[in-house]
Amino acid sequence: MRKPAMTPVSPPDPPRSVLADRLDDAWRRRTLSLKAMSFALIGVINTAVDYALFLVARSILQHAPAALALFASFSESCRCGRPDTILLIVANMMSWIVAVSGSYILNSSITFAAESGRKLSWRHYLTFVVSGIAGLIANTTTLVFAAQVLALPVWLAKAAAILASFVVNFSLSHFVVFRVRDDGGDAGEGA
Repeated sequence: MRKPAMTPVSPPDPPRSVLADRLDDAWRRRTLSLKAMSFALIGVINTAVDYALFLVARSILQHAPAALALFASFSESCRCGRPDTILLIVANMMSWIVAVSGSYILNSSITFAAESGRKLSWRHYLTFVVSGIAGLIANTTTLVFAAQVLALPVWLAKAAAILASFVVNFSLSHFVVFRVRDDGGDAGEGA
């Protein structure tokens, strides 16, 4: 009597993280690359807004004696940076707030339309803003480092900062803010 052939049993695969499974699935379906392209195109619009408002805010603040005095006083009292560093940070934050709001609206309507149902909500907006703070930190850190440590021209330092924040912002938007929710989410919640 002949015995059936035994197939070798391979050890189980090591456990994968949920993030790794999502990346793998998204890459196979090409949705990640399409979303990244859409996010980048919207980012071009928001970058133009951010960049232009940054230059305008910086110029206005540089020529406003009250703002310069405030930055000097703040710098002296907190010993947390030079007045010109504080000016860069304030101008950057002003432009970022406007740009992040436009980015949320466009990405909710286009890039992550399936996940958001093309509905705006305060909860998702606040999550987007909070997750964007990581991008703002990456942006501001890169800006200050490039402008003051590497001594790059401010326009080039801001361009490097935008690139750094793109990577952080897309990753957080895709995997945190606009992830597919099993609970049905709150897509009907008005903004």
